[in-house]
Amino acid sequence: MKSLVVCASRSHGNTRRVADRIAEVLAAEVVTPESVDPEIVRGYDLVGFGSGIYYMMVDARLRKLIRRLPAVDRHIRAFTFFTSGAREIPLLGYNKPVRERLEQKGFEVIGSFSCRGFDTVGPFGFIGGINRGRPDDLDLDRAAEFAERLRERVGGAQPAC
Repeated sequence: MKSLVVCASRSHGNTRRVADRIAEVLAAEVVTPESVDPEIVRGYDLVGFGSGIYYMMVDARLRKLIRRLPAVDRHIRAFTFFTSGAREIPLLGYNKPVRERLEQKGFEVIGSFSCRGFDTVGPFGFIGGINRGRPDDLDLDRAAEFAERLRERVGGAQPAC
């Protein structure tokens, strides 16, 4: 199984820590959205798309990459992952638009992972931030378990040689 993890992380590196843990389990390379040629995703069996959440939105760099992705003509599975200071508000959810856009491009989105991240954006900066220390070891272990389930699902779906 050939995997790639695309990660938009800034501020405190919360999302990058999650990406690194997922990539470790999947034996995948972690890349930034701006470093990816959209055409190369066709060469992977599984592609992860992750971002920190900023003002209830996915990083603009990741949104731009997803818009530029070509329609895939073969079965490629994808997953999403996010870190955020606050819970996702269902009506304003950040996962749904990403998932829908990937599905429109022909990806089969097979899962999503999210956890809290240290957040000092906007008013949180005045109080020293929220979720200090997150993602923590428990969050990273949960990310690894998520990646293991992905690996079993995609790896198990591959034809035997």
